[in-house]
Amino acid sequence: MPMRRWNSWFASPVATPAARLAAGLMLGVTITASAQASSLRVQLPFDIRSINPGVNRDHNTDGVVLHMVEGLVAYGEDALPKPLLAEKVEISGDGKTYSFTLRQGVKFHNGASLSSEDVVWSWNRYMDPKTDWRCLSEFDGRGTVKVESVTAPDARTVVFTLDKPSALFLTSLARTDCAMTGILHKDSVKADGSFDKPIGTGPFKLGEWKRGEYIKLERFADYASLPGKIDGLTGAKRPLVDELRFVIIPDSATAKAALERGDVDVVPDVANADVAELKKSGKVSLSVVSSMGLVGLIIQTRDPVMGNVKLRRAIAAAIDTDELVGAVTDGIGKPNQSIVPALSAYHGPVEQQGVKYDPAAAKKLLAEAGYKGEKIVMLANKRYTNSFDSAVIAQQMLKTAGLNVEIEVLEWATQLDRYNKGNYQIQAFPYSGRLDPSLSFESMTGPKDKQPRKLWDDPQVQALLDKSMVVAGKAERQAIFDELHKRFIADVPMVMLYNGIVSGAFSKRVKGYTSSLTSLPRLWEVSVDG
Repeated sequence: MPMRRWNSWFASPVATPAARLAAGLMLGVTITASAQASSLRVQLPFDIRSINPGVNRDHNTDGVVLHMVEGLVAYGEDALPKPLLAEKVEISGDGKTYSFTLRQGVKFHNGASLSSEDVVWSWNRYMDPKTDWRCLSEFDGRGTVKVESVTAPDARTVVFTLDKPSALFLTSLARTDCAMTGILHKDSVKADGSFDKPIGTGPFKLGEWKRGEYIKLERFADYASLPGKIDGLTGAKRPLVDELRFVIIPDSATAKAALERGDVDVVPDVANADVAELKKSGKVSLSVVSSMGLVGLIIQTRDPVMGNVKLRRAIAAAIDTDELVGAVTDGIGKPNQSIVPALSAYHGPVEQQGVKYDPAAAKKLLAEAGYKGEKIVMLANKRYTNSFDSAVIAQQMLKTAGLNVEIEVLEWATQLDRYNKGNYQIQAFPYSGRLDPSLSFESMTGPKDKQPRKLWDDPQVQALLDKSMVVAGKAERQAIFDELHKRFIADVPMVMLYNGIVSGAFSKRVKGYTSSLTSLPRLWEVSVDG
């Protein structure tokens, strides 16, 4: 069967060094050269949940674990999966067989060389339900694809056989919540099969986890980096400091103060409201990027009032997205009315089109819809401040157009429950980022009778979405996403406002730090002066 080659996708946690030195002298401790090793101190808002890749995890945990483990593929800067531990990938003509050729010279943290047997062992462990891997359902037939077999014909080749073609197979392997399907050495587990610690191939290895205080990672001296430049979660990934120390500081104001004092070196995501102040002070550097997250107003199309498409179109026309996004993000963000994130390689000219702000058109549509001033309740929460602020500003714009909108503030858990049950009229709602447009559309598309949380229940839309998950050609997928976007703008199951923003702040002594589209801290290729 013809194959197509895929290789073009290609101590005290907050003490200053001086304070630690002084403490050592007071205690009569001999300060050796190793005590002067370079250290990069990074704020974490919460403690991690585990060190078991893709198991008992959250986004905060992923940010630490993905410095220790790597997968066959990883997301590049353009949100497409690219080779990492794989040197190349060949896909069979029928789209059901993926042959990965491993890079040479890659070693695990224990010094063992990476081989195809390690990939097979890691895969079998992930697919064991006892492992409780986050992404098991994506590959066992419950999701879009079933992996029927994984074999190692030789030391550098691994072959995955699928039950059907899937445009999302490599994307799913690379997912950060799946821990990049990170390849581990079998010594990562104890004799009884229980997990011990991650022995991966990443640029840093586990040093110490002091719960509630810090997680220390150590430089992996034998790390085999790809050449060239940093590229998302792949590309160049050299460890340029001897130690990473993730310091747990839950309060954002405390974290900002620690950064300005020099007690931490990096705060991966500061509040938008603090960006202008930090920029003006000149004490620290900033790296501000758009993420793949979605922020908007979701609409229950089965509600007696909101079910009228002309009313929903009136809502879209009544919102000045330029003004709203500018106010909510302190001028940092840019509007995006498409479910396809602005950073996506699939965000093209069609996705840049949306509903124009037109109050007169909004009032005309309301009249055509027969709207008589019925009360509309918009749900919001204060956990996600940008989303709440969006609700407040949108409410005023909608009232100006003649809509009787009230805001009901709920605890996030309660709002999420209402979302899952489909029990609302409108919600100001944030979605976490999906790095493939199919996954973005899938998060809100589907049959409401079976999945009440879905926003958009349209068989024709579902058929297009299903097709986008099978076809692999970029041009063909682009055409599908273009059509989905046009229908989304016309049907208005959601008023999409903008993508999330990641504002990393770091000390002037830090060199090479940039925020990433995944919003995870990225600490390889980063060095410190002094």
